Amino acid sequence: MYDIFYYNNCMKKNVNTVELLAPAKDLETGIAAIDCGADAVYIGASSFGARHMAGNNLDDIKKLVEYAHLFDVKIHVTVNTILTDKELTEAKGLIWKLYETGVDAIIVQDMGLVNLAIKGELPPIPIHASTQCNNRTKEKVKFFEDIGVSRVILARELSSEKIKEICKTTNTEIETFIHGALCVSYSGQCYLSFYNGGRSANRGECAQPCRKKYSLIDENGNIIAKDKYLLSMKDFNASDYIEELINAGVKSFKIEGRLKDKNYVKNVVSYYRKRIDKYSDKTSSGEIFCDFEADVRKSFNRGFTVYFLEKREKCSNIYSPKVQGEFVCKVKISGDGWFEPDKKINLNPQDGICYFSKENLEGCLVNKQENSKIFLNKKIKIKLGTEIFRNYDYEYDKKLSDTKTKRKLGININFENNFITIKDERNNNIRYKIQTTEKAKNPDKMKETFIKQFSKTGESIFYINNININGELPFLPVSQINEIRRNLFNQLQKEILANYKNEKQKSLKYAKYPLSEADYHENIHNKEAEDFYKNCGVTVKEKSLESTKNFKDKELMRTKYCLKHYFDMCKSPKKLFLIEDNGKKYKLDFDCKNCEMVIKSEN
Repeated sequence: MYDIFYYNNCMKKNVNTVELLAPAKDLETGIAAIDCGADAVYIGASSFGARHMAGNNLDDIKKLVEYAHLFDVKIHVTVNTILTDKELTEAKGLIWKLYETGVDAIIVQDMGLVNLAIKGELPPIPIHASTQCNNRTKEKVKFFEDIGVSRVILARELSSEKIKEICKTTNTEIETFIHGALCVSYSGQCYLSFYNGGRSANRGECAQPCRKKYSLIDENGNIIAKDKYLLSMKDFNASDYIEELINAGVKSFKIEGRLKDKNYVKNVVSYYRKRIDKYSDKTSSGEIFCDFEADVRKSFNRGFTVYFLEKREKCSNIYSPKVQGEFVCKVKISGDGWFEPDKKINLNPQDGICYFSKENLEGCLVNKQENSKIFLNKKIKIKLGTEIFRNYDYEYDKKLSDTKTKRKLGININFENNFITIKDERNNNIRYKIQTTEKAKNPDKMKETFIKQFSKTGESIFYINNININGELPFLPVSQINEIRRNLFNQLQKEILANYKNEKQKSLKYAKYPLSEADYHENIHNKEAEDFYKNCGVTVKEKSLESTKNFKDKELMRTKYCLKHYFDMCKSPKKLFLIEDNGKKYKLDFDCKNCEMVIKSEN
């Protein structure tokens, strides 16, 4: 049996409508996100997305668009890398094709694309300013509002008060992240991967140097931390801030994860759908018939943090960048290859567990559980009192893989004067005239048969709200009723898609930029972007680091996360350095007024 896990049509609606925006690495994952409750899905095209390994062809995007629009779900496509002049021309062609497939918005970082839009060379597809644009001040958001972009995606480092302040000062839609992996650097301001090996985060090729080991030393060579994952963030979980952020004025909640698997997306989307529906109506249509209880602790996570939403916290996990999962127990008794927990738990064969041993994350599988004793697939003895985490729940993952969760549209069916009318919740409707006039020998039986057969919605996208028979039905064989039902359902789907209206991007214009001069931080990588900034009153002093490859005295990363704060050294005057495991050394600067840390090359 299915459960509708949030409100149905007979329940009182909320005043607000807020979008839940889900990631998808491919068509199949996108459909799963929609079925589990996403109001919108963002996905990469064949190129120019900030997740280079998550591209999709236009045919698959078109299929996803058609499925999404049946439920008023929107599809956003990432075109959010910085582009060369040649790539800019290719990206323009891609955007026109995306527009023709019915995509609802594009997410961009490169102002060269905005310049093309201002010049009328792009279709009127809504443009969203990516978090890669470094959107962390009300002045930057106001700039994008003045230009006319449809939406601004905020930096993840902002406090709830800062988000509230920004929302109050703009009429532009605001999108914020609420869940998933965190970049330690301000998005769009990380050059460490490019500096190390030529793989630019701004070009969608980040090698994730923040997940590597480093040592922290002072100016005298004293070791403060050795061989730790000093830049590796925990995963974001803002589920306790949903109501506050809705009241602040946020219009879209974004889940990170275009490289995550389908089960991760199912679980996390379902979880946030249920949380958001406590305070807001969804922006899409249909009901979710769900057969599992969502629990984000059971999907990939490195431990959770609220990051900087409320106050500074130790938001990193310096001991491991790997999946940690859900805490299940502490070890009460242990032996070679087994342990007993300190409380009643149930672990299944093939469950994965992990624990920290001498600050290293160790893991193994469960072979079996007999009463309270848990047997492992390794002959190890775990120290008493050790915290045990389950980082893979075999039965839960299987349930997600086998779930029949579906989204369906409620329809009403009415018979009157030999006409059958079917209507969905948005008043899309189809009318069919029954040609036969042969009277039924048993009108009550005919009515019963009609209702029974029309109630068989099967694998369609519909479920029945009500069937109303007004008058006497003519005689209809079961096979004919079934054929009428199938044809009407197919026609109604076509009608829904025909009536779907894409929003149009209003005309864009130049506006005064918050800065008078632009250096490499603005990531100007092509001539159109340079022209854009000049037309916004900016003197372009320097192009992107990806263009110049001049790293001397440059910030490789600027981050709200601070190692001085982590190690309680805020008042220390000592100079600090990061040493990579290969011996490469980095200078650390500290902007204490803004509570920010900067990583620079030593040379």
